[in-house]
Amino acid sequence: MMEEKIRRVLTEKVGPLLDAHHGGVDLMRYENGVAYVKMTGACGSCPSAQYTVEEVIRSIMLEELPALENVILDTSVSSDLIDMAKKILNGELR
Repeated sequence: MMEEKIRRVLTEKVGPLLDAHHGGVDLMRYENGVAYVKMTGACGSCPSAQYTVEEVIRSIMLEELPALENVILDTSVSSDLIDMAKKILNGELR
């Protein structure tokens, strides 16, 4: 299964590079030949995250998995975080 192959490459090839920066990367979804990844740890808030995906992660992934067409940074915010922010703004949490 392609998702398993992507996760393996992220763990074995990309993970050690990002570990040195106290970060990581997770596969959020795979569809139509595209892997959508989210940066984690210190890499999640790094201003260079987009560059890291475009120049480093994508090249490793495409080299290791020729069937993969692209790797895109997922910058979405989780629904849990949005719900928490709404509660704070509505004064439900203090």
